[in-house]
Amino acid sequence: MSQPQAPAGRGRARATARGKPPPQTQGRGTEPRRPGPPASGPGPSTAPPQPTVAGRAGARTVEKDAAQGITSGMGQLSVGSATSGSTTGNGNGGNPIGRGAMRGRRQIDSSYVPAELLQTRNKTLATKQGSQGTPVALCANYFPLKTVTNWCLYHYNVSFNPSDEDRVFIKKQLIRDKLRELTQGSGFLFDGNSLFLSVKLPQDNIEFIAKRHYDEQQFQVTIQFTNDLQPSDPHYLQVFGVLVRKCLGALNLQLIGRNYFDKEARQDIPRFNLSLWPGYINSIRQHERSILMCAEITTKVMRKDTALELARACYQSSKDAQAFQDTFKKTIIGTSVMTKYNDRNYRVDDVDFKVNPMSEFDTKDGGKMKYVDYYQNKYNVKITDLRQPLLISKSKAKEIRSGQKEFVYLVPELCQMTGLTDEMVSNIQLMRAVADITRVGPGERINRLLKLNERFRKVPQVMADLKQWNMSLDTDLVQFKGRILPPFTIKAGNNITYPVGRDTDWTRELRSNAQFFSKDIQNWVVIVPERNMQNAQGFVGMIIKAASGMKIHFAHPKFVPIPGVRISDYISAIDKVLGDGLPELLMTFLPNNRADTYAAIKKKCYIDRSVANQVILDKTTQNKGALSIATKVAIQMNCKMGGAPWAVPVPLKNLMVVGFDVNHDTNQKERSFGALVASLNNSFSRYFSAVSAHKDGGELSRDFAFNLSLALREYKIHNNCLPERIVIYRDGVGEGQIPYVKDTEIKAVKHMLPEVYSGSPLPKLVVVVVTKRINTRIFTAKRENPVPGTVVDDVITFPHKYDFFLVSQTVRQGTVSPTSYNVIHDECDFAPDHLQRLTYALTHVYYNWSGTVRVPAPCQYAHKLAYLVGTLLHQAPSDGMKNLLYFL
Repeated sequence: MSQPQAPAGRGRARATARGKPPPQTQGRGTEPRRPGPPASGPGPSTAPPQPTVAGRAGARTVEKDAAQGITSGMGQLSVGSATSGSTTGNGNGGNPIGRGAMRGRRQIDSSYVPAELLQTRNKTLATKQGSQGTPVALCANYFPLKTVTNWCLYHYNVSFNPSDEDRVFIKKQLIRDKLRELTQGSGFLFDGNSLFLSVKLPQDNIEFIAKRHYDEQQFQVTIQFTNDLQPSDPHYLQVFGVLVRKCLGALNLQLIGRNYFDKEARQDIPRFNLSLWPGYINSIRQHERSILMCAEITTKVMRKDTALELARACYQSSKDAQAFQDTFKKTIIGTSVMTKYNDRNYRVDDVDFKVNPMSEFDTKDGGKMKYVDYYQNKYNVKITDLRQPLLISKSKAKEIRSGQKEFVYLVPELCQMTGLTDEMVSNIQLMRAVADITRVGPGERINRLLKLNERFRKVPQVMADLKQWNMSLDTDLVQFKGRILPPFTIKAGNNITYPVGRDTDWTRELRSNAQFFSKDIQNWVVIVPERNMQNAQGFVGMIIKAASGMKIHFAHPKFVPIPGVRISDYISAIDKVLGDGLPELLMTFLPNNRADTYAAIKKKCYIDRSVANQVILDKTTQNKGALSIATKVAIQMNCKMGGAPWAVPVPLKNLMVVGFDVNHDTNQKERSFGALVASLNNSFSRYFSAVSAHKDGGELSRDFAFNLSLALREYKIHNNCLPERIVIYRDGVGEGQIPYVKDTEIKAVKHMLPEVYSGSPLPKLVVVVVTKRINTRIFTAKRENPVPGTVVDDVITFPHKYDFFLVSQTVRQGTVSPTSYNVIHDECDFAPDHLQRLTYALTHVYYNWSGTVRVPAPCQYAHKLAYLVGTLLHQAPSDGMKNLLYFL
């Protein structure tokens, strides 16, 4: 069953109605974001609390109480006795249920170089700028810093005794007067722990007593000199990032997670109980020639329901306590919530049904405190449901490094749900209502960014802060030259070629020309519910007719009716068909897009046996564009059998291109699947695929190298030689993982190659990290989206990287998102033009889409395979499918 579908307005029908579009959106939109780094300081326990009940009887008691609690209407949601469970937290010594006062605020750790500043550009590379293509005037969502302070910055650590105050604004109040006295009014930046000054204090260690205004509580404050930051220091710019975020706070914007949102400008969607908050993403980095501030608009989807309300809804649909717990965990884990008492964002990683608000945690002074009392004393918040389970949020590695505990416990009643559920995403009316607000075209996006810049310049406090640091922003977006790469030619069958237009859509030409390589099907079977037999027969007739127009011969299939639409009906029919002999392809008609039925069919075909499968939804056969859809299905069937609808001429020979992506296993959260897809011929129309499960980076790197060795051996079988060059497009890598890819994955590949090549000359290796989720947006001088083929390799790229941005796809609505390519290993010494052209060419050969996509086809194929296995199959497919694009 296909998943990509045409963007709105594209006019391309997909093969089925189940799927998702290729990886292109108009921006971050409604995507929930992970929380940012917290401050150091006390936090919750490093392990989930243990129940006081013991043995099987105790477990039964907890389940019984849980069931009784929820069934009391809007009353208690029971998870155990009122005293069950204890956590080793820090209570009065900090924030036992949060991650510290600096949740989401930038902190500077001068002990290590940030991964985003890692030098990956080869020092022998003369230039990374290409020259091919037509020059074009562009701008991007960056504001140049007109002036930057050129003096040294001084870094201090600030501690407070007692240490139970975690509110940053209170900490600032405690040190403000003393700092004014010591610095004669110079500016300072303080994130709750780290203090940055433009002048050095008279002493390296300063202690004083300060009073909290509202209750006269005294604190002993210690300011300790840590180090100085020179302009060449990689952390220097991070300080200015903190300054910009301070300015954003002065614009009456609200910090949620890492970003600032404008609550006053929110737009409600009452029909769906949603509220959309517009916000901004900001960062300051050293780019090719100057320091630039990236500014991007984003949206936070806020729901009106709490996690407790979600829990009660899950109970209503569950037959017993255990079913409720399973349902609630499946529903809540992976979602993002915002705590009502301090507007902080958390990702839910687990639920502890043995702990509730009446449970106790250990305080820093050795005492104990109940969660319910903590919230009452700390935030003046009264918890009404005292027996609800607590949510668990796992701190990220960098948060743990900064002093946070591994687990954070949250009260569902105090957690507002954010983001969209799968059910919401499948609601067409809801998504259309959201898109009407979040889908912003390039002109409107530029206007909003310029308005933000204007707000910076009109707020006195912001201007004063910037002036203190001798810093100001340019009033306009950065402008530069890009290039539009020459268009490619599509190769069809019978030596027919046709050019790719500016809209990169060759659907019309595809329907009326022979396939580049056709694979006829003589023996295939259609399994269909009896009640839909007539529609299915009519649609199959359309498929055969459409295939004939593209010079593909599909014989008439055998139809197998089934009495019902249960999973057992489909499995019994498939077993009977396969028992009579293996057909070339098995087509199954489904009445709906239920994932369990779809998964059962795919497992039977791809794991138990090795037979190509095509799933069709009944509503597809009744679509007004059924003939167009039938054409797409015919193409997809041809691909699954080993055919290729088209090709793009690439002059490089003896080259293997590899795509790799990772998808988490939805059944086992500690496990992921890595999928590798490698080209087997010079036209990039045949592929080898392999997928492996892994639980850690070590397993991933070993499997990656091993699967690549299998691909190389398969390449040799098809070509009677091994490739001279290998280009790996590595997707699914964050900035922080690049050192691992360089030091571990590439090293494993290099260690494997001599064994495969057995004394022959080793291939030259190129590794390119592909990143889709970036904040960069590129516009033409006319405030329009750039056309496909637009490449940018200067000004907004980075001096320490061999990188470029490429816009390869067309969007009809919203703002196009470029893709970032970072060459982290290069032995081929490709000219920048050659690598950019190769990358663009590969975006033309994703066979589920008669147009260009956002990433090279091997990457998109790897994504499709990893997604299929991680979300539906949960184990590697049969080896008999390895040379087919069966996962389309």
